[in-house]
Amino acid sequence: VQLQASGGGLVQAGGSLRLSCAASGRTFSIYAMGWFRQAPGNEREFVAAISWTGGSTNFADSVKGRFTISRDNAKNTVYLQMNSLKPEDTAVYYCAASRVFGTGAYDYDYWGQGTLVTVSS
Repeated sequence: VQLQASGGGLVQAGGSLRLSCAASGRTFSIYAMGWFRQAPGNEREFVAAISWTGGSTNFADSVKGRFTISRDNAKNTVYLQMNSLKPEDTAVYYCAASRVFGTGAYDYDYWGQGTLVTVSS
C-alpha cells in the first residue's frame, strides 16, 4: 500500500483543517487506517484510527471532541477533520495502514510521507 497525505498548512488557533490520505496498491478496504503526529523533539504519537468499514473509531484524549476521522473506501481515501486547533497540535501528521485496529505505531505496516500542520497562536 502506498499512502499520500495532504492538506497540511498554516492556520490560526481555533481554525480548522482537513487532512486527506490517498491510498493505492493493495485493497484499501482491508486495512484499518490511522493518523499519527510528531512534533519537533517529540516521539510519534497516536491521533486517531478508523476500522476497515468505518464503523469504529478511536481518538487520543488530546483530540477527542475536536478531531474526526472518516474514510471513503470507494475513493481509497481517509480523512482527518481537525477543528478548534491549538498551537500544541503543531506537528507533522502521518497516515498509516494496518491489518489490525490499533493505536500503537508498531501496529501499522505502511506509512505516508507526512504533512506539516502549523497552528499559530
